[in-house]
Amino acid sequence: MDSTTPSLTLTHHAMLVVWGQYAHYLGLIPALEALPMHQKTYHHRPQTKILEFLVAVLAGLPHLQDLSVSAHPIDQDPAVARAWGQPAWADYSGVSRTLQELTLAEAQGIVQVLETISQPILDHEVGLALRGPGRLIYDGDLTGRPVSNTSTTYPDVAFGHMSDGVRLGYQAAMVSLHSPTYGRLWLSVTPHPGDTVSCTQAEALVRAAEARTGIRPWRRTDLLRQRLQALQNSHQPLETRRQQQQQALERAQDRLQDIQAQVSQWEQAVRDSEAASPKRRRAPRPHSRLAQARARLGAAQAKEASRRKAVTQAQQRVERTQERLALARSQETTLQQRLDALEQDNATNAAPIQADFRVDAGFGTYENLAFFIEMGYEVYTKPYSRQIVPTLRQRVTPELEWTRVGANAEMVAWPALTWKRCPYPVNAALERFHTGETLRYGALLHYGQDLVTTDLPAWFHRYNGRQTIEAGIKEGKQVFQMHHLKVRTTPALFLQEHLAAFAANFVRWTAHWIVTQCPHRPADWQPPVPPGAKELVQVAAHTSAWVLWQPGGCWLQFTDQSFFAGQSLEVKGWALQLPLPGMVQL
Repeated sequence: MDSTTPSLTLTHHAMLVVWGQYAHYLGLIPALEALPMHQKTYHHRPQTKILEFLVAVLAGLPHLQDLSVSAHPIDQDPAVARAWGQPAWADYSGVSRTLQELTLAEAQGIVQVLETISQPILDHEVGLALRGPGRLIYDGDLTGRPVSNTSTTYPDVAFGHMSDGVRLGYQAAMVSLHSPTYGRLWLSVTPHPGDTVSCTQAEALVRAAEARTGIRPWRRTDLLRQRLQALQNSHQPLETRRQQQQQALERAQDRLQDIQAQVSQWEQAVRDSEAASPKRRRAPRPHSRLAQARARLGAAQAKEASRRKAVTQAQQRVERTQERLALARSQETTLQQRLDALEQDNATNAAPIQADFRVDAGFGTYENLAFFIEMGYEVYTKPYSRQIVPTLRQRVTPELEWTRVGANAEMVAWPALTWKRCPYPVNAALERFHTGETLRYGALLHYGQDLVTTDLPAWFHRYNGRQTIEAGIKEGKQVFQMHHLKVRTTPALFLQEHLAAFAANFVRWTAHWIVTQCPHRPADWQPPVPPGAKELVQVAAHTSAWVLWQPGGCWLQFTDQSFFAGQSLEVKGWALQLPLPGMVQL
């Protein structure tokens, strides 16, 4: 990166040069270069090709081959290579081979470096949030990564709901943190097969968020202890019912045995009567011994069928109760283990925090809601069950006043409603949206200390603030091209997911640095709003500039063909400055 003699280079990827310099400043490049990798070096080190893969993600390239096959190939841009501390870039085919041979352990090692580099910035943002608003705000979601439905080369894919349909592909479970400085920071991304559903991932999202921030709320063990006690109390009625049903089964079995004995007796009586009667062609008389024996046998057989059915029904009742009892005992074991773990969490939590967790309806099952509550979070969600909306609509009376909460949205709410399958009372709200001449209805659920039922607009906007993660997912697909999977092995797919999340954070860090450190900047890069990721990736990363290398940094002057024509940017010692046009004479 340093040079004793200034030199001049033309780049067609100005922002990639800036990002390379910033990557040096963070210590990212030497950390990745120091990672051991099992692949041999021919013309380029495997570590160089991993950095090139990151550059491809930062540049928003749809396909890996775009590194080499495009109007201005990145692998032919020496300024970008120099900015990233590399003698040259490899052809895309070499990058592809390195990714193909990448092991999962190596991919995990790369991700560990990314997390280590990110941690100081994350810790700073957590501190700002706790000193300012006084709480952390997490958002969680599950997003699809579809591939061609006829593809046979992607590992571990499965059909699932994604992109408004059933598609073949993967799912990515993602958690973001609301950042006072950067707006949104990705904390975690975990790839799954395409048939993974949101309701199975709630606990994993919470664990991932807490693992990254290293802090957690005070667990609500008092509530969990009460829930556990209520479950234990429910065992005795179930056990009593099971015993009663077992006794009823035994009585039914005794009655069946009795009638089976009678059937055997009458079968023998019929055989005896048939043997004693002379062989005749005509039917026996109605009141003959044989006819009476056959009639008694038929009645006994009918009773046997009825009592056999009664035994089957009694047996099914016993089995259902035993299953409920076994489920209750299993739930008791699970809740006891959770209680023990949460009590240990509290015992080792010297500085508990307040935190919100916002998730959509896919995560809003009763059990997930209980989990979020017990883990100590302020919960904002929508109900998973489709029955809640019609149930709430039935509670609306003419006396209730609807509160305007948005341009076309109104709400009514009820505090601390109880639901049959939810162990804790929760605040519930009914939404209605005016769309032309029709009305659409929805529901919101909340648990925590916020007085949401007395401030419905705040509740409405608080929940809908989770649109930040939806915007982040959209950005990942459209800006960082996650709707194009560039690789086809499990380790490489794992790495691409994490590189895209890291790139979204990295771009924001750099944008904030430019806005806060540059006395002069492009006209639309004015504080307090930094340039957006879309502009930086799709425009600035593909803009031409002359690069003047200097000790400790470089100058960039955008060319006349550039979108930022006539302006210059200084990258020196990572005190960024953007001088007025013409400060660098080329």
